[in-house]
Amino acid sequence: MSAAERRVKGILFADYVRMLRVHKDVDWSGRLQPVDLGFLARRIEPGEWCPMETFERMGLAILDEVVHGDLEMVRTFGRASIDWLCESTPNLLAPGDPRDSLMRFQVLRRSFFDYPALEIQSISDGEASVQVAYAMGPRAEEAASWQTLGFFERLLEVAGARDVTAWFSSKAWTGEPATVAQLRWKA
Repeated sequence: MSAAERRVKGILFADYVRMLRVHKDVDWSGRLQPVDLGFLARRIEPGEWCPMETFERMGLAILDEVVHGDLEMVRTFGRASIDWLCESTPNLLAPGDPRDSLMRFQVLRRSFFDYPALEIQSISDGEASVQVAYAMGPRAEEAASWQTLGFFERLLEVAGARDVTAWFSSKAWTGEPATVAQLRWKA
């Protein structure tokens, strides 16, 4: 699947659009293409498919202009996004069952991305491994991976997990073959 064919659902895309709109003092035309700017001028429907190329450019603009390269802030944003997503996608969360919540995400992932951007490689009680492959440029892939790490940490917590730890066992943006996020928790 070519870069132009990859898409993300509006429910996730809208977060980036909102973040950009809040910063009215920034001239986004220097960071985004005209097609991208069009998304800032209209309502994003949660169920619509949006281009990953625009999502990537918006993510990089946010990384540079909003969080000034701070990947911990990107991770925090990933954590913050889960509460709203669980509210708008009630079948994502299995209260009291972190493992089932991750399995539900795996099924729902296909409704968020139209390609295998995130794949749970292994899962057991208290441990999981997730391959992250947004297929973006190295800098965008790194930022999106940190956002994903925060996302999964918080998903596990709202599902009832305690002592959640998350890290990368490999990072594609450094030249390794793939990005793999490791997750551990206590039930």
